[in-house]
Amino acid sequence: MKKESVYFVYALYNPICDKIYIGQTVNLDERLKLHNQKIFRGYTSNFEGSWVVIYKEEVNSRQEALKREKQLKSFRGREFVKQLIPG
Repeated sequence: MKKESVYFVYALYNPICDKIYIGQTVNLDERLKLHNQKIFRGYTSNFEGSWVVIYKEEVNSRQEALKREKQLKSFRGREFVKQLIPG
């Protein structure tokens, strides 16, 4: 049976645009570079400025990561993440 990798559920913040992004990945450092270099097409590439990690959580499978990502994208989850914005 294939061993699953450790996944990260994360929240990014762009202080210039005052925007939050929530996602999941196996390599958070690489994913952050992709977001900031505008290589990762989608929501984050539409905004000027840099993204910073304001929250990360390690989980044991992609299934857990997707479930937790969904929780953080809910109203209550977003309220939790908003409290982590610096300043």
